[in-house]
Amino acid sequence: MAIIYNCRHCGSEIGRLNQRFIDTLQLGWNHLSLEDRKKMIHYEPNGDVSIQSICEDCQETLGRYPEYHELDFFIH
Repeated sequence: MAIIYNCRHCGSEIGRLNQRFIDTLQLGWNHLSLEDRKKMIHYEPNGDVSIQSICEDCQETLGRYPEYHELDFFIH
């Protein structure tokens, strides 16, 4: 099982945790609302977990262009 963090804007892989057992409390998932968990955490058929987050480049772009917050995707 792997937990794979991907940027929801550009699709790049931010990071990956390859461990057999992972404590989701240590990852802070318990601090997410139910709605955020549904949006961000996806369970793949192969057992991996995909997390939609934001990379540093896209975060920087959002800082420079706040109007992009209105868009689901701003990089294609």
